[in-house]
Amino acid sequence: MKRILIRSGKSPFDVVPTEESLQRDLIATNSGNLIFSDATHKILETPDTEVHSNGMRSLVSEADRINQEYDAFVVPLANAFRPSFETALQRLTRLIQRLKIPVVVVGVGAQTGLNYDPSRLKPIEPSVRAFVSAVLDHSASIGVRGEFTEQYLKDMGFRDVETIGCPSLFMYGKELDVRKRTPALTAESRIAINGSHNAVQKQGLGKLIAQTHARYPHLRFIGQNLSDARQLHWRDLSDPNAKVTAIPTHPDHPMYGEDKVRVYLDPITWIDDLRAFDFSFGSRIHGNIAALLAGTPATVLVGDSRTLELCRYFDIPHVPIDKVPADLDPARLYEEADFGALVSGHQERFERFTGFLDRNGLRNTFTHGDGGAAFEKRLGKLSFPPAVRPWLEADLGSLAARMAFMQRQITELGRDNERLKRDLARAKSGSRTSVNIPAPSVYRRARRVVGAPIRRALQSGRP
Repeated sequence: MKRILIRSGKSPFDVVPTEESLQRDLIATNSGNLIFSDATHKILETPDTEVHSNGMRSLVSEADRINQEYDAFVVPLANAFRPSFETALQRLTRLIQRLKIPVVVVGVGAQTGLNYDPSRLKPIEPSVRAFVSAVLDHSASIGVRGEFTEQYLKDMGFRDVETIGCPSLFMYGKELDVRKRTPALTAESRIAINGSHNAVQKQGLGKLIAQTHARYPHLRFIGQNLSDARQLHWRDLSDPNAKVTAIPTHPDHPMYGEDKVRVYLDPITWIDDLRAFDFSFGSRIHGNIAALLAGTPATVLVGDSRTLELCRYFDIPHVPIDKVPADLDPARLYEEADFGALVSGHQERFERFTGFLDRNGLRNTFTHGDGGAAFEKRLGKLSFPPAVRPWLEADLGSLAARMAFMQRQITELGRDNERLKRDLARAKSGSRTSVNIPAPSVYRRARRVVGAPIRRALQSGRP
């Protein structure tokens, strides 16, 4: 049996309570990450292959264990070639350099503006070069998202670069059926909108959300950030994103009070819920890919190279966000969206993707397995938490559940503290013992979990 280790926040089969998922950040700050990591997991799981999640750990100290226990390390990535990801990229590079097994990167992308100007990436070029070199020392080629990233790497001198898109859209193999279910959008249409804090604050999406909210009573905003989910579940405003009050995940936004906001922590619930919608649009690429996987029409408001090159590669309907007027009616986006090329070209793109896997020694469930039937059957037997929604309940049951979780965290931290005291006392007395000092993240977690949320909860005895 071949064993593959995949870089992901969690396995698709891990059913984790909402509070724990938020505490441990199993979405790696953005739930869109789970869309492409779950798809990769499903694609690679065959009768003779096991796939395991690394929980996003990239510790060099684990290299020997990985070499011993696994046959390959697969790394699904998104916009990893960007300045804010450089430290994580360097850490991942150090791990790969220590590995002796194949390392396959699927769907990595570079992030710059819509003009594809790579100049802002110049400061991180040494880190990108080291990463790609390390990967190509362990694989036949590196799989990138689209045209810009391919040219970016080739301009550095790399030749073994293949454009394969993102594995997320291959979650169901060569099958992709997206069609308009209604001739036109009306006031009764169910519309999903998505967007980042940056798009809301700096690219005019906030005004578009407000306009759409006024026109369509069944509008729903779907957030993706960890801070979005914490604002909904805990009303936690400790993150810098809380300064953006024009985003519906903020408690002061009218859509929050109307319970028209969600954050999904598992792709299966996300995709299933979007099947009931008529249209999805916004600046989040994976928020709209989730809709497409559900068969729901979607249009992406592109604001950077990472979304633009992926939309171009897959022929996903898209519009530059800086060209969208604040009073735009999504009915116009829906009317103009054409999904013919997306659907008709999907099989060819799928074959290109599986060809890339073949060249890198990876089997896939659609060619070498049951097409994911066993995966879907196992997934269907599990009961995942529903989407995170605004904390509006004033009943004691809702408050008690949250307080119980906080109490468990306080108890665990108390035990850590007592254990530390005992270890330090033994060390001071000269007794030979190792001192287990909790990582700083433990204390940051404590402040986060029992800080702002509990203060809000105790004010007036309700959220």
